[in-house]
Amino acid sequence: MPQTYDYDLFVIGAGSGGVRASRIAANHGAKVAVAEEYRVGGTCVIRGCVPKKLFVYASQFSEEFEDAAGFGWTVGETSFSWEKLIANKDREIDRLNGIYIRNLDRAGVTIIQSRAVLKDAHTVHLVAEGRDVTADKILIATGATPFKPESVPGIEHAITSNEAFHLERLPEHVIVVGGGYIAVEFAGIFNGLGAQTVLLYRRDRILRGFDEDLRIGLMEEMPKKGVDLRTNADIASIERKGGRLHATLKDGSVIETDAIMYATGRMPHSRGLGLEELGVEIKKNDAIEVDAYSRTSVPNIYAVGDVTDRAALTPIAIREGQAFAETVFNDNPIAVDHTLIPTAVFSQPELGTVGLTEHDAREKFGEIDIYKTSFRPMKHTMTGRHEHTFMKLVVDAKTDRVLGVHLMGPSSGEIIQAVGIAVSMGATKKQFDATVAVHPTAAEELVTLKEKWAPPAS
Repeated sequence: MPQTYDYDLFVIGAGSGGVRASRIAANHGAKVAVAEEYRVGGTCVIRGCVPKKLFVYASQFSEEFEDAAGFGWTVGETSFSWEKLIANKDREIDRLNGIYIRNLDRAGVTIIQSRAVLKDAHTVHLVAEGRDVTADKILIATGATPFKPESVPGIEHAITSNEAFHLERLPEHVIVVGGGYIAVEFAGIFNGLGAQTVLLYRRDRILRGFDEDLRIGLMEEMPKKGVDLRTNADIASIERKGGRLHATLKDGSVIETDAIMYATGRMPHSRGLGLEELGVEIKKNDAIEVDAYSRTSVPNIYAVGDVTDRAALTPIAIREGQAFAETVFNDNPIAVDHTLIPTAVFSQPELGTVGLTEHDAREKFGEIDIYKTSFRPMKHTMTGRHEHTFMKLVVDAKTDRVLGVHLMGPSSGEIIQAVGIAVSMGATKKQFDATVAVHPTAAEELVTLKEKWAPPAS
């Protein structure tokens, strides 16, 4: 007789990837359960992209009030309530959490509020309930957790983005440590909300992996807005003195502050789930090793999302979750392409990027053409603000195909979503040029760039 199980699919982790996989599998007729030890919605909805974007909106009003004068507005006395922002943010997160739960319920997915660990390849132990369940297929979708360097004396006094969303009060002075998405975004948030903000990064340029012009451009713009950006700088130790924190840097200097937030990366949350004991291959960085169809080294166990560290972005986790469900429960094999991913950084100013950087394009294709422009946005001709928008196209000189688009400026995230379609379809520079410009917009520059950029003569 064939083996029978309690569930066709058991998912550990109800974040973006786990929820999508659960719903699609259930829609294909599978009996599905998902275990979540915190809240349904995962990092993105509960303590990541969504509340972060709400904080970004809040932080931008300080400049909007200033800019209004250039357009004839007189803005009266303003004040900001951190407590009200937190309360309104929490209300919105509760609403989204409820939607996720209702969507799973409608699909017929059983939600189990418990930590879950594997006892064997088909048995899951539910810690909170003290019982075991069995499943034919198991999907690990536990995401990743913020990293703090435990080797730094006093690191227990530092927070991560998880705690930043729940601070009782806005610090008057804050240090953000890191140079990636989360670090530059929170530096802009704290700064915009009125905190004196220092951004420390141990290398010479922030946003490693991004196009060099974007890295340099953002480093020039952030200090204009008031962020104290220090590169080649790192914390050696942290000490609490008289209610404040004293951060001693590796060069011996000391910064006195109210809060220190580490945004130095995230670690895949794979340990302590019983995976190693079952022979599931795990990389040195704790990421679960999977094939193109998200299958681990144990045939009936799969993994999607940040825990695999293929591309730690919410839309990718969602796409991997759906591809898994289609592959396993609809006999429709789908392998997710991780090579061309539009993405935005909600820094201030905002970034948008898709495709290859100039450096990577030169290495892969050799001869390339570069088109780029930097200009003052139309809005700031009235505000007097010295902020620049930057746009860049990377083009294959042989085929004329646009290999990469890199933007810095207002609405870059919105623009890059649409541009990403064209780049994904293999659009050429000639096709960009043939597109009628929408005037007056910043985005029209993408279809009016005519002159190839050449490096200045040495």
